[in-house]
Parts: sequence; C-alpha cells; structure tokens
Amino acid sequence: MATDTANGFQTATPSDAILAQMQPRWKARFQLWSIIGVVVLLLAVSYYPAEVNNWPRLFTGNDFLYDMIGQFLRPNFSSIELYLRKMLETVQIALWGTVLSIIFGAPLALLASSNIAPAWLVFATRRLMDASRAINDLVFAVLFVAVVGLGPLPGVMAIFVHNLGIISKLFSEAVESIDPRPVEGIHSTGATRIQEIIYGVIPQVIPLWSSFSLYRFETNVRSATVLGIVGAGGIGFTFNEAFKGFRFEEASAIIIVMVVTVTIIDMISSRLRKMLI
Repeated sequence: MATDTANGFQTATPSDAILAQMQPRWKARFQLWSIIGVVVLLLAVSYYPAEVNNWPRLFTGNDFLYDMIGQFLRPNFSSIELYLRKMLETVQIALWGTVLSIIFGAPLALLASSNIAPAWLVFATRRLMDASRAINDLVFAVLFVAVVGLGPLPGVMAIFVHNLGIISKLFSEAVESIDPRPVEGIHSTGATRIQEIIYGVIPQVIPLWSSFSLYRFETNVRSATVLGIVGAGGIGFTFNEAFKGFRFEEASAIIIVMVVTVTIIDMISSRLRKMLI
C-alpha cells in the first residue's frame, strides 16, 4: 500500500488486490439473473398446463370445501383406540422397513464407495440403487399389494426397497468422506481388506450412519401413513375409508393423531441425532 505525505497529510492507496475485490462482479450477477430468468420462464410456460390459473376455484362457488372445513374443525375421537392402534401399526411398518433397509443398505454402501470398491462395481451398485430410489414407495406399495395382498407387509416391503437406495447413497457418501489415515495405519500392520473396513472405516462412519438412520425412520413414519391408502396397512387405510365416506370429523381426528405422533418421533429423533454427532 503506497503512501502520500504531500501537504503534510498521509494518505493510503489501495493495493491492486483490494481494488480487484472492489470491482463489481458482473459475471456472478449475470449468472444469478440468468438462473432467475430461467426459473421465471419455466414457471410461465407451466402456468396453464399445471392449471394454476384455476386457483380462484379454491375460494369461490365451492360450498363443499366450506362444509368440509367446518367438519374438520369438529374432530370426532369416539374411535380413538382404533386410531391409536392403527398409528402404532404404522410406526411398526416404518420401523421394520427402515431396519431392513439399513441391514441391506450398509454393505451396498461399501460397494458403492469409490474409496473402497473398484470402479466397475461402484458404477453397477450405484445404478441399481438409483433405480430403487427413483421409484416412489407408493408405487412399490401398489406392486406388493398385488403380490401378497392387503396388510402391513406390503408397506414394510415398499419402505424397505425404496429406502434401500436412499440409505446406501447416504451411507456411501459418509464412507467416501472418511479420513484415510487410520485405514492406512491398519493396512501397514498387514491387516486384510475386511479388517481395514471393520476397524478403520466403520468406526468413523457409525455416528453419521446412526444419524441418517434416525432421520430416515422419522421420514418413513410420515411415508407409512400414506401407504395405507393403497391397502398397505397402517392408519392411512383408516383415514382413506373415513374420507371416502365423507366422515370428515373422524378424518380430522385421525390427522391429529398422525401429527402428534410424528411430532413426538421428530423431537425424540432430533435429540438422539444431536447426541450421536
């Protein structure tokens, strides 16, 4: 930084680096406005195909909507024991689906990690898990209902297969971000590849894996409440029957049971995740 002592005053001239930082970043601004422009264009193009232009129908000339809202504001808890039993079944469906996806997803995550498995195996495993993750669990539920019939089992299998792709992806990303030095230290002792994974990789990823598992469980509880609509067990089937029968007071009570249960699970899960990380 140069100085000028003319006229008895000392002034400072900014360096080239500071001047460069003070220059307007036209490139970054252009990229930002380009992205915004593309998003606005896409919204404009899809405005009529998505029938967003019909939004006034929500508020005008719809007596059924107002009647439904009025009934929803008067929840009927006369069958609360049934709702609680079905909600427990929903949690059990989510629990089994999540645990199965963890058991089978952990080894697949190792096969999908570029720092553990060869490139050809990583590619094949990731594509398989992409297919599992791309198909919605509701679609899997419909397929399993057709195979094994109505009940909780299709819900368990739907959550298991769909989350297998999600769990393996999350777990593999945790494996790829580990510190390689402990693994190298174990390798220098003459340990086998399996021993390197057991003693060098797994201890580093267990906290993140546990956190991801808890997060997926609480997400799966919410998903399991929907699977019952297609006959995959749980409280979703009870809600669908009440709604189709225009028993909105009962449907409202079921929604309240869902919200309270999911909120409690989210609170417990969040506390456990903070303890693990």
